[in-house]
Amino acid sequence: MLGKKKKGEEEEEVRAFLGKGAEFTGKLIFNGSVRIDGDFKGDIFGNGSLVIGEGAEVEADIRVDSVLVSGEVRGQIDVKKRLQIYSTGKVLGDVNAPAFSVDEGAFFEGNCHMTRTETEVHALPLERSADAGKG
Repeated sequence: MLGKKKKGEEEEEVRAFLGKGAEFTGKLIFNGSVRIDGDFKGDIFGNGSLVIGEGAEVEADIRVDSVLVSGEVRGQIDVKKRLQIYSTGKVLGDVNAPAFSVDEGAFFEGNCHMTRTETEVHALPLERSADAGKG
């Protein structure tokens, strides 16, 4: 399943992989794409995509560009781009993401905050703001 891509997944080289049956406790810091199919407990920070495979169990606070979930995640998730929970995925925890997608059959329990980057926020021109108070 390492090479298979689900609909909408970016083509990106997997730089690290935690296979089924493997367990890891600690801090993971990465660039690129990482796939977890085993059990992980700790913190995850990265510039790139994190793929949580079906059957994986992750208990972590996560701060990365994108997260694609087919397994189970417990903890806070902060992403710069998007969070995708597939039909077999389960997320228990709060989410901060500019784009958040949940497939039918997926499970999500927590709070979601849809954040924007600075480039997406547009200020009103000063002239227009000043005219708004006149009547």
